[in-house]
Amino acid sequence: MPFPNSSDLSPSSFILASIPGLETAHFWMAIPLCSMYIMAVAGNCAVLLIVKTEPSLHVPMYFFLCMLAAIDLALSTSTVPRVLSFYWFNTREISFGACLVQMFFIHTLSAVESTVLLAMAVDRYVAICHPLRHAAILTNATTAKIGLAAMARGVLFFLPLPLLLLPLPFCSSRLLSHSFCLHQDVMNLACANTTPSMVYGLTAILLVMGLDALLICLSYLLILKAVFRLESWKERLKVFSTCIAHICVVLAFYVPLIGLSVVHRFGRDLAPVVHITMGNIYILVPAVLNPIIYGVRTKQIQRRILNLI
Repeated sequence: MPFPNSSDLSPSSFILASIPGLETAHFWMAIPLCSMYIMAVAGNCAVLLIVKTEPSLHVPMYFFLCMLAAIDLALSTSTVPRVLSFYWFNTREISFGACLVQMFFIHTLSAVESTVLLAMAVDRYVAICHPLRHAAILTNATTAKIGLAAMARGVLFFLPLPLLLLPLPFCSSRLLSHSFCLHQDVMNLACANTTPSMVYGLTAILLVMGLDALLICLSYLLILKAVFRLESWKERLKVFSTCIAHICVVLAFYVPLIGLSVVHRFGRDLAPVVHITMGNIYILVPAVLNPIIYGVRTKQIQRRILNLI
């Protein structure tokens, strides 16, 4: 089936990106993406089920892990099925409204995930630096309120992004850089002044992801300060090992996010395969890795997974 060009599309739609010269290989390229998506869904559903049924995991750290699993499920499900539809059925056109909705979910859920990662860092800080007050500070009610605040923060900061793009006129070329819709990508196709949208988008990212990253680093500086006060290296390693899983999850989220941002800001001349690959990594890799990381580091999760198998 031939791929459409801009002149074939309705005036209120965009073209999802494909890798030039590899259009005929899309069916086979979608197979690893589908496999990763199935792994992400299975792994995160397993985390939710295990934490729900294992009373020893009913503590704030694993409630936050459940939030993370739910966010990863929602984020990957809001994008990957549409990407697979494009690769397998050549549905390359996406309407303007669907594009804005998808953009809203991607950016909002990313902001919520960043906030939950910050909450998990605070949980580690309180557990290590103030262990006697941990149960009193981070109660189940407080954990639920943090989750609601994270969702509200993401919506409030990133709902304006699609609203700022809504009144803009768009040029005849509507070819996106990814197989899904991102704010920066859609904004670059507008035929009008996009300064307000650009400034707001950058400000929102700095005030949410940027601030969260700084506060996570600050939490770990305080944790390291407390750990090095301990007398023996064995005790230091034992205490700090409780943070390893969270550090890996933070890196799995922020490294693809930073890589995608760098590609958008400075990589306009890069090959399309770089943009598409970075976008897919950002959407899928954290969702696949998070359950694996906590499955390896948590004996209760390991035991329940082996029982399920």
